[in-house]
Amino acid sequence: QVQLVESGGGSVQAGGSLRLSCAASGRSFSDNAMGWFRQAPGKEREFVAAIEWSGRNTHYADSVKGRFTISRDNAKNTVYLQMNSLKPEDTAEYYCAAGEARYGIITLRRLYNYWGQGTQVTVSS
Repeated sequence: QVQLVESGGGSVQAGGSLRLSCAASGRSFSDNAMGWFRQAPGKEREFVAAIEWSGRNTHYADSVKGRFTISRDNAKNTVYLQMNSLKPEDTAEYYCAAGEARYGIITLRRLYNYWGQGTQVTVSS
């Protein structure tokens, strides 16, 4: 079992920055591939970014590439999402997720076994 708790959401103006954190507990954090997804009202939950267990490899959705950075600190059992140059279209509920480390980088929702409760990000123009 893995428990995930996100924090760091809020309201910012376009062009601003936010840093999301996701604290994990349960099984060894390095056993988890981690990812961030987001869901806007009336839309499907979509992939944002993923990081494999060591932190050496990452992958991003095209819509956030160059603006968002995913990272992890295995000593602190935490994964982060640094979001810069935010746009109104980034407004959504953001969720972190944990999957099996053996999959490496995970972009598919169905391969994530555990999800946090979400944190709201609102970007105004």
